[in-house]
Amino acid sequence: MDEELNVTYITLGGYVEVDKYRYVYFVIILTVYILIICSNSTIVFLIVIHQNLHEPMYIFIAALLINSVLYSTAIYPKLLFDFLAEKQIISYEACLFQFFWFYSLGGSEFLLLAAMAYDRYVSICKPLQYLTVMSKTTISVFLVLSWFVPAAQVIGAAVWSAKIKLCNFTLKGIFCNNAVYKLHCVSSRALSVYGVIILLNILFFPLLYILFTYTRILMISYRSSREVRTKAAQTCLPHLIVLINFSLLCTYDIIILRLESNIPKTARLIMTLQLLLYHPLFNPIIYGLKMKEISKHLKKLFCSDKNY
Repeated sequence: MDEELNVTYITLGGYVEVDKYRYVYFVIILTVYILIICSNSTIVFLIVIHQNLHEPMYIFIAALLINSVLYSTAIYPKLLFDFLAEKQIISYEACLFQFFWFYSLGGSEFLLLAAMAYDRYVSICKPLQYLTVMSKTTISVFLVLSWFVPAAQVIGAAVWSAKIKLCNFTLKGIFCNNAVYKLHCVSSRALSVYGVIILLNILFFPLLYILFTYTRILMISYRSSREVRTKAAQTCLPHLIVLINFSLLCTYDIIILRLESNIPKTARLIMTLQLLLYHPLFNPIIYGLKMKEISKHLKKLFCSDKNY
């Protein structure tokens, strides 16, 4: 505790042999961060400049990719700084700010995927009503709610945590996730209940809705023509793959608080890096390869020189 500045610092104790491998860590993370920004931004750029991609589905994809960049930016710059720093520390206020952005944007991911599931349901199951239902106003409302609802709820948990006395000043991780609760002197039952409510609202309920919606799409597609089944497979499969991938990573983040004492430090670091490295790169790859129109524009972009 720095009495003069009245700032509480938390030691990030999840790093493994930073002194020995700091430059290796730094180069890997910097390279991945650049790839995340470039790959996600490229597809967002294509969606913005091409008129035929100004459809609700592609707008939601662009929002999802922007969310991935923001999600990474909440973590990566601090990681890069820590790899080169003599001590891996963070002020408790900054830690809670990172906690807020990490879970707020994580919740936004599920709500955006839920909005995309609704869009696909209307497009495939009610095509004649699609243009009326998926208006610009509807899209705008979905986007605002996808970012506002998680933020409004997670900020409550962050503010609540800020008011609880700390007895532990070492976090068993490399960034501030739900392990911050282990820093509290006394576990707050009320805060735990509030955390469960947040989990239900921004993860469990959207996940149930997505699964229900895609089940309905599959049932209706199965009874429809081959053309409808093909459309459903082409547009829904990428969303389902992204959903499964992110759900598995979030499951790890949820259970690590319970199992952290049983997981070796090196294994925990590797698993945490999977959460940070894998998903933000996974989205643009899936949408770039599996979405026909985006893939077509990507090929034109990178193979343009052959046309001359």
